[in-house]
Amino acid sequence: MYATGILFSCENSMSEIQRVSIDYNTPDEISKSLRLVYADSAKTKIELYAAYTEKVNGRQEITKLKDSLRVNFFDKKGKKVSTLFALYGEINDVKNMIYVKDSVRFYNFERKQMVETEALYWNRSDSSIYTEGQVIVKSPDGLAIGTGFKTKQDFSKYTILKPEGQILVKDSKNQN
Repeated sequence: MYATGILFSCENSMSEIQRVSIDYNTPDEISKSLRLVYADSAKTKIELYAAYTEKVNGRQEITKLKDSLRVNFFDKKGKKVSTLFALYGEINDVKNMIYVKDSVRFYNFERKQMVETEALYWNRSDSSIYTEGQVIVKSPDGLAIGTGFKTKQDFSKYTILKPEGQILVKDSKNQN
Protein backbone atom coordinates (compact mmCIF):
# COMPACT_ATOMS: atom_id res chain seq x y z
CA MET A 1 0.00 0.00 0.00
CA TYR A 2 1.10 3.47 -0.83
CA ALA A 3 0.24 6.61 1.13
CA THR A 4 -0.09 9.90 -0.59
CA GLY A 5 -0.05 13.15 1.28
CA ILE A 6 -0.81 16.62 0.14
CA LEU A 7 0.36 19.64 2.03
CA PHE A 8 -1.39 22.98 1.76
CA SER A 9 -0.13 26.35 2.70
CA CYS A 10 -2.15 29.52 2.89
CA GLU A 11 -1.15 33.09 3.10
CA ASN A 12 -3.40 36.04 3.91
CA SER A 13 -2.82 39.39 2.39
CA MET A 14 -2.94 42.48 4.61
CA SER A 15 -6.15 43.62 2.89
CA GLU A 16 -7.81 40.31 3.81
CA ILE A 17 -6.74 40.67 7.44
CA GLN A 18 -8.07 44.25 7.63
CA ARG A 19 -11.35 43.16 6.09
CA VAL A 20 -12.08 40.86 9.03
CA SER A 21 -10.64 43.11 11.74
CA ILE A 22 -12.79 44.38 14.58
CA ASP A 23 -14.21 47.89 14.46
CA TYR A 24 -14.13 49.10 18.06
CA ASN A 25 -16.77 51.76 17.35
CA THR A 26 -19.37 49.15 16.43
CA PRO A 27 -22.04 48.98 19.17
CA ASP A 28 -22.00 45.98 21.48
CA GLU A 29 -25.65 46.50 22.45
CA ILE A 30 -28.57 48.12 20.62
CA SER A 31 -31.94 48.91 22.21
CA LYS A 32 -35.19 50.45 21.04
CA SER A 33 -37.57 52.20 23.45
CA LEU A 34 -35.16 52.01 26.38
CA ARG A 35 -36.36 52.83 29.90
CA LEU A 36 -33.80 53.05 32.73
CA VAL A 37 -34.83 53.67 36.34
CA TYR A 38 -32.35 54.73 39.02
CA ALA A 39 -33.77 54.10 42.49
CA ASP A 40 -32.57 54.39 46.06
CA SER A 41 -34.33 52.81 49.04
CA ALA A 42 -37.17 51.67 46.76
CA LYS A 43 -37.86 55.26 45.58
CA THR A 44 -37.37 56.37 42.00
CA LYS A 45 -34.74 59.10 41.74
CA ILE A 46 -34.24 59.29 37.98
CA GLU A 47 -36.11 57.82 35.03
CA LEU A 48 -34.55 57.87 31.55
CA TYR A 49 -36.33 57.12 28.27
CA ALA A 50 -34.62 56.90 24.88
CA ALA A 51 -36.05 55.98 21.49
CA TYR A 52 -32.87 54.23 20.29
CA THR A 53 -29.60 53.43 22.08
CA GLU A 54 -26.21 52.04 21.15
CA LYS A 55 -23.74 50.97 23.82
CA VAL A 56 -20.04 50.68 23.06
CA ASN A 57 -18.06 48.81 25.70
CA GLY A 58 -14.37 49.42 26.15
CA ARG A 59 -12.29 52.12 27.72
CA GLN A 60 -15.01 54.80 27.71
CA GLU A 61 -18.22 52.76 28.22
CA ILE A 62 -20.35 55.14 26.12
CA THR A 63 -24.09 54.73 25.57
CA LYS A 64 -25.44 56.85 22.72
CA LEU A 65 -29.08 57.94 23.02
CA LYS A 66 -30.54 58.75 19.61
CA ASP A 67 -33.83 59.94 18.10
CA SER A 68 -35.00 61.68 21.33
CA LEU A 69 -34.61 61.17 25.02
CA ARG A 70 -36.30 62.28 28.23
CA VAL A 71 -34.95 62.24 31.78
CA ASN A 72 -37.35 62.70 34.71
CA PHE A 73 -35.92 63.78 38.07
CA PHE A 74 -37.74 63.00 41.35
CA ASP A 75 -37.46 64.49 44.85
CA LYS A 76 -36.96 62.48 48.07
CA LYS A 77 -40.70 61.84 48.33
CA GLY A 78 -40.91 60.41 44.81
CA LYS A 79 -42.57 63.45 43.21
CA LYS A 80 -41.43 64.36 39.69
CA VAL A 81 -39.79 67.81 39.98
CA SER A 82 -38.08 68.37 36.63
CA THR A 83 -37.60 66.84 33.22
CA LEU A 84 -34.95 67.09 30.52
CA PHE A 85 -35.60 66.60 26.78
CA ALA A 86 -33.12 66.37 23.90
CA LEU A 87 -32.76 64.69 20.53
CA TYR A 88 -29.34 63.16 21.26
CA GLY A 89 -27.31 62.19 24.31
CA GLU A 90 -24.29 60.23 25.50
CA ILE A 91 -23.88 58.48 28.84
CA ASN A 92 -20.25 58.11 29.90
CA ASP A 93 -20.30 55.54 32.72
CA VAL A 94 -16.58 55.94 33.43
CA LYS A 95 -16.90 59.71 34.09
CA ASN A 96 -20.46 59.43 35.48
CA MET A 97 -21.52 62.18 33.04
CA ILE A 98 -24.34 62.60 30.57
CA TYR A 99 -24.08 64.98 27.62
CA VAL A 100 -27.22 65.99 25.72
CA LYS A 101 -27.54 68.14 22.62
CA ASP A 102 -29.91 69.27 19.90
CA SER A 103 -33.14 71.00 20.92
CA VAL A 104 -32.45 70.71 24.66
CA ARG A 105 -35.30 71.66 27.01
CA PHE A 106 -35.10 71.44 30.82
CA TYR A 107 -38.32 72.09 32.75
CA ASN A 108 -39.20 72.58 36.46
CA PHE A 109 -42.84 71.68 37.17
CA GLU A 110 -43.35 73.65 40.40
CA ARG A 111 -41.82 76.92 39.17
CA LYS A 112 -43.07 76.46 35.58
CA GLN A 113 -39.68 77.50 34.26
CA MET A 114 -37.84 76.12 31.27
CA VAL A 115 -34.32 76.54 29.93
CA GLU A 116 -33.67 76.11 26.21
CA THR A 117 -30.18 75.53 24.83
CA GLU A 118 -28.33 73.43 22.30
CA ALA A 119 -26.23 71.36 24.75
CA LEU A 120 -26.08 70.50 28.47
CA TYR A 121 -23.88 68.38 30.70
CA TRP A 122 -25.30 66.47 33.66
CA ASN A 123 -22.85 65.29 36.31
CA ARG A 124 -24.57 62.38 38.05
CA SER A 125 -22.04 62.42 40.91
CA ASP A 126 -23.06 65.84 42.25
CA SER A 127 -26.43 66.30 40.44
CA SER A 128 -25.19 69.43 38.64
CA ILE A 129 -26.39 70.46 35.20
CA TYR A 130 -24.46 73.06 33.22
CA THR A 131 -23.53 74.49 29.85
CA GLU A 132 -21.13 77.08 28.51
CA GLY A 133 -23.44 77.80 25.58
CA GLN A 134 -26.26 80.27 25.11
CA VAL A 135 -29.44 79.78 27.12
CA ILE A 136 -32.95 81.17 27.30
CA VAL A 137 -34.82 80.74 30.59
CA LYS A 138 -38.59 81.18 30.34
CA SER A 139 -40.83 81.48 33.40
CA PRO A 140 -44.09 83.16 34.44
CA ASP A 141 -41.89 85.98 35.82
CA GLY A 142 -40.24 86.73 32.49
CA LEU A 143 -37.40 85.81 30.21
CA ALA A 144 -33.67 85.59 30.91
CA ILE A 145 -31.04 85.25 28.16
CA GLY A 146 -27.33 84.67 28.49
CA THR A 147 -24.29 82.49 28.04
CA GLY A 148 -23.35 79.78 30.54
CA PHE A 149 -25.78 78.14 32.94
CA LYS A 150 -25.56 76.16 36.20
CA THR A 151 -28.22 74.42 38.28
CA LYS A 152 -28.96 71.21 40.15
CA GLN A 153 -31.09 68.48 38.59
CA ASP A 154 -34.20 69.72 40.44
CA PHE A 155 -33.79 73.12 38.67
CA SER A 156 -35.04 74.95 41.78
CA LYS A 157 -32.31 77.62 41.59
CA TYR A 158 -30.07 78.52 38.68
CA THR A 159 -27.31 80.88 37.64
CA ILE A 160 -26.72 82.41 34.21
CA LEU A 161 -22.98 83.10 34.09
CA LYS A 162 -23.10 85.96 31.56
CA PRO A 163 -26.62 87.45 31.47
CA GLU A 164 -27.56 89.50 28.41
CA GLY A 165 -30.44 91.83 27.60
CA GLN A 166 -33.45 92.77 29.69
CA ILE A 167 -34.65 90.48 32.44
CA LEU A 168 -38.22 90.75 33.68
CA VAL A 169 -38.86 89.96 37.35
CA LYS A 170 -42.22 89.69 39.07
CA ASP A 171 -42.80 92.51 41.58
CA SER A 172 -43.78 90.79 44.88
CA LYS A 173 -44.95 94.11 46.46
CA ASN A 174 -47.85 94.55 44.04
CA GLN A 175 -49.32 91.08 44.47
CA ASN A 176 -52.49 90.44 46.49
